[in-house]
Amino acid sequence: MARQSLIVGDIQGCLPGLRKLLMAADFKPDQDRLYAVGDLIGRGPDSLGTAEYLMSLGDNFQAVLGNHDLNFLAVSQGLKRARNSDKLGPLLKSPKLPDIINWFRQLPLAHKLDNDIVLVHAGLYPAWSVEQLLAYSNEINEILSSKQWQSLLKNMYGSEPRRWSSDLTGIERQRFIINACTRMRYIMTGNQLDFENSCHPNDATEDLIPWFKVSNPALSTEKIVFGHWAALHGETSSTQFVGLDTGYIWGQKMTALRVETSEYITVDADKV
Repeated sequence: MARQSLIVGDIQGCLPGLRKLLMAADFKPDQDRLYAVGDLIGRGPDSLGTAEYLMSLGDNFQAVLGNHDLNFLAVSQGLKRARNSDKLGPLLKSPKLPDIINWFRQLPLAHKLDNDIVLVHAGLYPAWSVEQLLAYSNEINEILSSKQWQSLLKNMYGSEPRRWSSDLTGIERQRFIINACTRMRYIMTGNQLDFENSCHPNDATEDLIPWFKVSNPALSTEKIVFGHWAALHGETSSTQFVGLDTGYIWGQKMTALRVETSEYITVDADKV
């Protein structure tokens, strides 16, 4: 049994920040468990080093995929052009690239811990139960792990459909699942996903509702731990919905949740 379990918010290739945070939490790689809510790489100064370090933790590390992680996979296959802001150059040139690609391909979109804590990068779509979320995550994970993975990545881009239906099939179904798990922030009328706005809810128009403020009769007592929304500053006004993206890549903080005590550990970004 692990001495402690930590869940860290968006790392985004900021290995120095991650090391500083783990030191503050007294993290011991041979005794503790580390979880992450996605966006492990991308935009930060050392995506290669971050991936290598997390892979080195072996079974003591578990993560879900974020949109930047999926973007890396697509870029690695020539399906999308890397942006300068992605800062993926050293990673894409690494001789370890094939192993890193295969490691990312095994990560799910959602993961449930033994104590009813659910990890997902963007959140839980309000029309889904946790069981549905995990089942849909498995659908995508099976394709990512198969020979069809490149086709999935090639066709995942786009914002339609914006509303879930169990009748969705093929790439439309797959795209919605990926978007709900990795891009969602606001919900519009009829449980439609909004992809145009990322501001703090205090600055949003009335027609935009944060996904965690939308009533979800299918959700019981599970705690949903997510990242993705730096402008939120982790503010959900609820202990059931825990936002861990506190904007380290934007010069703010990196945050981890200690599972055993519900304690938050934070470190400030280094000022440039």
